[in-house]
Amino acid sequence: MYAAWTVKHKPASVAEIVGNTEAIKTFSEWIKSWSKGVPKKRAAFLYGPPGVGKTVTVEALAKDLGMELVEKNASDYRTEEAVNRFAGLASQYGSLFGSRRIILLDELDGLTGNADKGGVKAITDIIKTAQCPIVLIANNAYDPRFINLRSYCILIEFKKPAASEVAKHLKRISEREGIQVDENALKFIAQRSEGDVRSAVNDFQALAQGKKRLTYEDVSWLGYRDRQDSIFNLLRMIIYSRTSASAKQAVDMADVDIDMLFEWIYENAPEHLTDPHDLAQAMDALSMADVYRGRIRTTQDWSFIRYVIDYMTAGVAMSRQRSKSAGWTPFKFPSRIQMLSRSKAERAMKLSIGLKIKRKCHISASRASKEFLPYLRIIFKNNAEMADGIAKWLDLDDEMIAYLKG
Repeated sequence: MYAAWTVKHKPASVAEIVGNTEAIKTFSEWIKSWSKGVPKKRAAFLYGPPGVGKTVTVEALAKDLGMELVEKNASDYRTEEAVNRFAGLASQYGSLFGSRRIILLDELDGLTGNADKGGVKAITDIIKTAQCPIVLIANNAYDPRFINLRSYCILIEFKKPAASEVAKHLKRISEREGIQVDENALKFIAQRSEGDVRSAVNDFQALAQGKKRLTYEDVSWLGYRDRQDSIFNLLRMIIYSRTSASAKQAVDMADVDIDMLFEWIYENAPEHLTDPHDLAQAMDALSMADVYRGRIRTTQDWSFIRYVIDYMTAGVAMSRQRSKSAGWTPFKFPSRIQMLSRSKAERAMKLSIGLKIKRKCHISASRASKEFLPYLRIIFKNNAEMADGIAKWLDLDDEMIAYLKG
């Protein structure tokens, strides 16, 4: 079974992490200082660009020191109640087996909107009384939302490692995988990653798949890739390619993941393949790509990814045989993603109001949102005076009131 090399070759200890020696040293000393008592700063805020080793540093150090790591994505715990439920008690008590504990809240950048104000405040309150290390991770620690939170944290910046350090990491992976690689090839991959170690490893795996030797010629085409290339140009390259090779090359230029690129192609193919026979063949190809996506989810066998890529790129491109250009046709954002985003936001809003009702009526938030919300919406649309009283009683914010008014 194939596995992503970013997981397979994840650093097992702090000594294996690429770059950021000073940042790791500062973080390690802060963690160790807890053995002498609670330090002045009870939380560490690790920040820096994606793929430079922030999260893996926390995981590796916890393993080195034999500490229990309680890890969650902060964007999944946006409200005050959710944060307290996860991190509140955990920050006050030790592990079940007596080991020391680290609480990690990753991807703080994912907190957005009014609902998250309660979440950030709850994190700040937990830090004030924490009896174990709290670690926060974000790309940008100086976001205005974190202005109060920062004052309770030791700030540790992680920077992009040098290309030479990334190349050494790739060399270790090549030795473990039994692949002979030209030094120039490794240096080229490292330079193209622009300090993103995770991206470099992904590139290396994609290029070396099925090979026992990798030369500079095998990787030099990466020089034509622009990581920020417009998704519209990529779609044009896929749908209007005359060869399978050029269509497949678009995947390596994409600044979105495979699943998102699939949605873009699925949404836009009908508008650009004007012949019914061409469109039928393209949809057959996309359906096969989706079958293999399902197999990956079921088996976690990532060797199927080659078939996903082949069908969704070359399969769609080679379907275009009879279609004629209808002039300039714009590409549009995937409606399925928009629909899911809207429904997710609405579900979150219903749950937030349900939690307000729960506190007053002592019923579950789920039951409150199902049984009470329909009546509240009628009241808020038809009786402003009663709605105002209910809003004050439940302590509803402006977004909740606007939602109930429709």
